[in-house]
Amino acid sequence: MAMNGNAPMGMDEHDHHQMMIADFRRRFYVVLALTIPIMALSPMIQHFLGVHWTFPFGGYVLLGLSTAVYFYGGWPFLKGLVTEVKTKAPWMMFLIGFAITVAYVYSAAVVFGLKGEDFFWELATLILIMLLGHWIEMKSIAGASKDLELLVQLMPAEAHLMAGDRTQEVKTDSLKEKDIILVKPGEKVAADGVILEGESYLNESLLTGESKPVKKMKGDKVIAGSVNGNGSFKMSVSHGAKDSYLAQVVKLVDDAQKSKSKTQLLADTAAKWLTVIAMVAGLSAFLYWDLSGYSLSFAMARMVTVMVICCPHALGLAVPLVVARSTALSAKHGLLIKNRTAFENSRKITVVVFDKTGTLTLGKFGVAKVVALQKGMDEKGVVRLAAALEQRSEHPIATGIVEKAKELVVAVPAVENFTAMTGKGVEGTVEGKKIMVVSPGYLAENKLAVPEGFRAGDAETVVFVITDGVLSGYIALSDTIRPESADAVKTLKENHIKSILLTGDNSKVAKSVSDTLGMNSYIAEVLPQQKLEKIKELQGKGEFVAMTGDGVNDAPALAQADIGIAVGSGSEVAAETAGIVLVNSNPKDIVSLILFGKATYRKMIQNLIWATGYNVIALPLAAGVLYKQGILLSPAAGAGLMTVSTIVVAINAGLLKIKG
Repeated sequence: MAMNGNAPMGMDEHDHHQMMIADFRRRFYVVLALTIPIMALSPMIQHFLGVHWTFPFGGYVLLGLSTAVYFYGGWPFLKGLVTEVKTKAPWMMFLIGFAITVAYVYSAAVVFGLKGEDFFWELATLILIMLLGHWIEMKSIAGASKDLELLVQLMPAEAHLMAGDRTQEVKTDSLKEKDIILVKPGEKVAADGVILEGESYLNESLLTGESKPVKKMKGDKVIAGSVNGNGSFKMSVSHGAKDSYLAQVVKLVDDAQKSKSKTQLLADTAAKWLTVIAMVAGLSAFLYWDLSGYSLSFAMARMVTVMVICCPHALGLAVPLVVARSTALSAKHGLLIKNRTAFENSRKITVVVFDKTGTLTLGKFGVAKVVALQKGMDEKGVVRLAAALEQRSEHPIATGIVEKAKELVVAVPAVENFTAMTGKGVEGTVEGKKIMVVSPGYLAENKLAVPEGFRAGDAETVVFVITDGVLSGYIALSDTIRPESADAVKTLKENHIKSILLTGDNSKVAKSVSDTLGMNSYIAEVLPQQKLEKIKELQGKGEFVAMTGDGVNDAPALAQADIGIAVGSGSEVAAETAGIVLVNSNPKDIVSLILFGKATYRKMIQNLIWATGYNVIALPLAAGVLYKQGILLSPAAGAGLMTVSTIVVAINAGLLKIKG
């Protein structure tokens, strides 16, 4: 068999694989050309067509043509047979090689005087269909791995290296840390790095699954393989090509395709048993018909057909084709599978623990409401004054206020005498007035009255704006819940999976997020070292737990969970303790992952059922159980059925898709 039962090819085998496809194609056409005269010379075919022609030494001509078919067309199977005998692991090639050898030797003996009928035409059509089956099969494997090839091809071959003001074309592989390269409009980024000059929109969809182009400017990180938009920029290279995010992803996908999960091991075991059954059933069929007084050629034909039809091709491909497609497809959607078994076990998940609030929320403060309290002051006025002071600060609250000013298109005035009051707020002079932006604690300390009817929401942080000692208004901010979060939680519920929020935040914030999203429960004020215990508690209640975390400080808890999902790791693929890495922090990706894991497992089981099930019906027919009722499968029909079963498995694997 083309794959010898292993998972599909690694990228270094790509050229070899293409050569094998070409080899099977060539052998198929040569055997096709030889099969036509073999069939024309065969007495059985002549009888069937109602014609009769003979010429001297016709049997020897038939033998000569069939010898060419046997050795040239059958060479891949004969070579496989020898290998499997040497390794004492008789499997698919052994079955095919043995079947065609029995057919050839017996037919040659008939030419040299053994009483009976040759079946050269069966031998030729059998080898022809086997070659076709292998050709299709190898193309299926190549197709399943083409997503991985596309990832490899994302890396451009050359880069524009900056040397002073000049640029020179260099091979991407030669780039080193701290090299400066130029990325022109429409080009692919040649390395991971940081932008030094210029800005542009980058399409990272094939790397992270994020479909919208992302704006990148000075100081931003870029990933090798991203497609640049209309801008051009200079960037500093972070590390060589072999350490790039893309290279790590390709290696990860390749390793995952080669690793065997429990389902794959089950399929391998089933295939080995099917091989044993084929040998025993084939020899039993031969002995039964031979001892029942039927001709030797009839008994031989039964044995050959049984062995061919039971050849566990489809079974050997059932799981690897799905594995190849699912791992590569996942990588293109920003789901990186490091552990195949963890991925397939995602169908068992009963609870998803969302560790970081930043997964369900954006992790940055947005303005929830603005209230003006002073006469002549409106919402824009409050934001304008607050932004004047906060434009100097890096604090998340400050960033939220400045963003709001941009959104309202407010011209932010300059500030003088700026002072930060640690833990209380900021103050400064704006347009000749003393402005303060302070916390509720500052109001209490300075015995300033809280405005009438004021009440902060559970998940809100409030700052007050004071102008020359008078309360002008207040701004409430909250960590914005991601628009996709509610959908994600809802889909989990529909699939009977509980969602729990595990966070270091206070109970009020946790309850607010949990209630807003309709989650099952929340566990708040948890220290990093306590997370592991919380996971154990859930497992103690019989839950199958998937945990999402950032893969760094959550490592022990991720390792403890039944399935650890490192979230938002971006270009840090090496989240060692997680079985699965999600490039984005989008909670919908977690849902996609679980549903895709279920779909993948379903495809594997469908393929296994089909690949074993058809043998249950085909084997007895091949052995001649219904011969007396006029139903009998010829060796060629057996080979045809086996090829069809392989094609069905390949098509079914190809239908696997990510929904999200």
